[in-house]
Amino acid sequence: MNTATRIDTPMGVASARADSFILNEGFMARRNLFDWLFALAVLVGGVTAFSLYANAMDVYEKGILFGAMPAAIWLGWFWRPLRALMLAVAVFSLLGIYSYQGNLVQAEKVFALKYFLSSQSAILWMSVLFFMSTIFYWLGMFAKVESTAMELIGSRIAWVAVGMALIGTMVRWYESYLIGADIGHIPVSNLYEVFVLFCWLTATFYLYFEDQYNTRTMGAFVMLVVSAAVGFLLWYTVVREAHEIQPLVPALKSWWMKLHVPANFIGYGTFALAAMVSFAYLIKQQATETRWHKLTPLWLLGIALCFVPIAFRKTLGEAGGNYWLVYAAISAVIAGGILAGRKRIAAKLPPLEILDDVMYKSIAVGFAFFTIATVLGALWAAEAWGGYWSWDPKETWALIVWLNYAAWLHMRLMKGLRGTVAAWWALAGLAVTTFAFIGVNMFLSGLHSYGTL
Repeated sequence: MNTATRIDTPMGVASARADSFILNEGFMARRNLFDWLFALAVLVGGVTAFSLYANAMDVYEKGILFGAMPAAIWLGWFWRPLRALMLAVAVFSLLGIYSYQGNLVQAEKVFALKYFLSSQSAILWMSVLFFMSTIFYWLGMFAKVESTAMELIGSRIAWVAVGMALIGTMVRWYESYLIGADIGHIPVSNLYEVFVLFCWLTATFYLYFEDQYNTRTMGAFVMLVVSAAVGFLLWYTVVREAHEIQPLVPALKSWWMKLHVPANFIGYGTFALAAMVSFAYLIKQQATETRWHKLTPLWLLGIALCFVPIAFRKTLGEAGGNYWLVYAAISAVIAGGILAGRKRIAAKLPPLEILDDVMYKSIAVGFAFFTIATVLGALWAAEAWGGYWSWDPKETWALIVWLNYAAWLHMRLMKGLRGTVAAWWALAGLAVTTFAFIGVNMFLSGLHSYGTL
């Protein structure tokens, strides 16, 4: 008896209805015991924080705290790997905080703090782990066998790197209050702190797409931009001693910062992710191209990777010695390796349709959060400077970024933009976003000059 005949019988109708119920069961019905225990842990943590620190919060900060609790629960339910990440970060962050015993001197005396859990130690571990993750992803890309072991290791290391970044951020937040109650602040206030934010946000969004599409080969490309950010972070730490916690300038002493900056960097991170996926798209598309002058994506990558560090060295002076020249040399080797191995790389990348879909979804998510961040920034500006918009260079370039991706999405949704043009546009968007992110700080000045290099 075939399926169609079986459904016509009373038993078949009942079976079909049961299958339909299972397929359409509600979001809450799919919760398991661990989901509810996770929700309970988040609520207990949030209520405990409120009971301990409510006197130090204004009404807006209390609202953020109580809004963060259901948001964290929903995220853990929406994507279950985040539950383990959040719980691990909470446990190790609290261990680091407890180890301080209210005294920063403990950072040099307690083994766990000195080598793992102080903010600077954790962020250095993050840096090393992101480099290692990138290496393993690329080893998997060039492996002769069809094994995914290398990519799997790269993925697991990326998860640990994200965890260390979050632990470092949480502990740094506490450290700022140990320096002084008037100095304490959420660590998203300067270039050092937002580069850490950019690294773990970009990696986390990539890991989500990796899980959803069941492919890890995109990580080889996405982790390149994360490693580039880590490279800058290390230079900034050594040469500018940017890891030192500094008091906030008056304009940043606002609860708006807790919302505006993370939303802004979700946009930056997902735009960068989309650009690297679009680069992978172009590599796969041109894998069989034998005319070297036609391999424009690779040539442009090589020029960009080599020119940017040289520009840094020229603009920022001789600080850091030959760091940026070494950076440029490594960049040239990477570009050359991709050029030489483009056919093997293309064979391991997922289908063009998947790359195109990830590109689109990344830009859509980034645009939504970047729009929210821009509105929040205008409200913050009105409070801090007396006007919603002042055509400050940072604001102007933020508008350019917004218009660029608004046009991309319009063409995608209204005109069916796909393929090569969409990939090129997304890749070019990275240049616009990078200038808005850091180029403005290097070459221009204005009301956002507290973020200069």
